[in-house]
Amino acid sequence: MEIIINKSLMIPIYRQIVESVKKQVRNGNLVENDHLPSVRSLSRDLQISALTVKKAYDCLEQEGYIKTIHGKGSYISIKNSDLILEEMKDDIKKDFKNIIKKAQLYGLSQDELENLFKHAFKED
Repeated sequence: MEIIINKSLMIPIYRQIVESVKKQVRNGNLVENDHLPSVRSLSRDLQISALTVKKAYDCLEQEGYIKTIHGKGSYISIKNSDLILEEMKDDIKKDFKNIIKKAQLYGLSQDELENLFKHAFKED
């Protein structure tokens, strides 16, 4: 599992860990029953507080991405492909919102934007 954090970002470190794990699940790099590093191990590797890693793991567990078994560790537990699909759709919606804002700045109408989308979709 590869997690890269950027301490200069305005995004809290625990959220960066959460998003990194979720992205790796969506990409298929982490699959059900994959073992995650221990809280202590990951905190040492990333040179951050163990409490930060614990907070990230707790968040991932609440969202259904991991399960923690006392004395054994934390594992990827995502079974629900619908959850992954919804996460992916939400990610795409965010991108669409950014594109819409940019199109509005350029003065494009909805029809013009839809035509651009259709043309771009056909080109791929």
